[in-house]
Amino acid sequence: MFLFEMLDNSILNVALPTIGRELHASTITLQWVTGAYGVVFGGLMLVFGAIADRFGRRRIMLIGLVLLGVASLATAFVTTAEQLIAVRAVMGVAAAMTTPGSMALAFRLFEEESLRVRAIAIISTVGLVGLAIGPTVGGFVLAVAPWQVLLLVNVPIAVLAMTGVRVGVAADEAADLHRDPVDVLGAVLGTATIALALVAPTLFVNEGTGSWAPWTAAAAAVVGAISFFLRQRSVRHPLLDPKLLARPLVAGGLAYKAAAGLATAGLGYLVTLQLQLDWGWTPALAAIGMLPQVVVLLAAGPFINPLVERVGIGRAAWLGAAAVVFGLAIYSLLSRFGYVWVAIALVLVAAGMRVAGVVAAVSVLGGLPKDRTSIGAALTDTATEVTSGVGIAVTGTILAALFTGNIATANWSSQQSAEFQEAVTIAGLGLTVMAATLVGWANLRTRSSADGRENTPVADLIGKQPAA
Repeated sequence: MFLFEMLDNSILNVALPTIGRELHASTITLQWVTGAYGVVFGGLMLVFGAIADRFGRRRIMLIGLVLLGVASLATAFVTTAEQLIAVRAVMGVAAAMTTPGSMALAFRLFEEESLRVRAIAIISTVGLVGLAIGPTVGGFVLAVAPWQVLLLVNVPIAVLAMTGVRVGVAADEAADLHRDPVDVLGAVLGTATIALALVAPTLFVNEGTGSWAPWTAAAAAVVGAISFFLRQRSVRHPLLDPKLLARPLVAGGLAYKAAAGLATAGLGYLVTLQLQLDWGWTPALAAIGMLPQVVVLLAAGPFINPLVERVGIGRAAWLGAAAVVFGLAIYSLLSRFGYVWVAIALVLVAAGMRVAGVVAAVSVLGGLPKDRTSIGAALTDTATEVTSGVGIAVTGTILAALFTGNIATANWSSQQSAEFQEAVTIAGLGLTVMAATLVGWANLRTRSSADGRENTPVADLIGKQPAA
């Protein structure tokens, strides 16, 4: 399922020009063809994670897979861009139903820490394969078939996944679920907050800092977050118990994920602009320039478990997150001196993200009770989604403030190149400081939970968590 989720957007991006021509869609409408999926997916993950912990992860996954198959099949009957946006939104709902459960089930299938790390590393690698091969596969498909095939292929994938879940995954045991009532108001507040947090960065990039829309969305997201937190503290059966978030393993793991999401999103955005617009590379050459990152992301999986066994899960998370921060700092300060520094930054950030992402997820899931595993998986994905949006928003806002003229035009003047480099330095160092702060806080939090023994296995640390 993670392969589908990562492949889905990347494979569709290459078809956007074709979709625009055939459905007579504007640029903004095309953006929502991909954006609707991400906003709905990110906004509903917490809700469906909480529901899965109450009514069964396997059951919610199967319902989500049915929904995915039906929505994908509906693509064959789409005649307008608005209809396609609606289909993509439903696919986002399906992804939100399947993602938390799939990670939670993979975690609970194994009791040994090393097997859990290996399982989550494999899931992450499969997803990254989908992200990497999506544009290439999409290009080949479009050469011989209509664009609808790119989404219709989800139908057999959904059927295959349903068969695998029904045959290979046992129904949830009652002891691993809980029956607390669903906090409906909390669910609405949480969904709205995350959706606004995901929409705001896009509005900042598209509308600019002079428009009221992005600032309104950002302010509404902040108000929603405060309201959600106050609601969860006061209600008898919260959707997301703040006491669980305060557990050292959970808080530290989420901070590591947030730092990685913040840094990687900002780096990816800036490198793309630098290679194609500042340096004038063609899209094909820019894709080759990003290969160091792709290669490391795909190849690092088998090395994660040996690293964890050698240095311990706490130190592995710290090392991975520190590599992300260090790579971003190198890019911010040295990228202007040539591609070699860009490549070094891409490699460091990719390697660090792979390690920190996996071990942080294991820490979060291991630090929660068995009946809260799905919402834990949803939390890790949501932390990455939201902080990625923040990274892009910060970067885009600084670029808009310092760069004169239209950044999307080719053949920049020497002044514009200098302005861009200044923006890269300021935005990159700003994100570096933010990410480093999160990493430092996470390290202190997780170290203190084990009385300084940061290499204590997760299985031993779980028993040391304070009661919820």
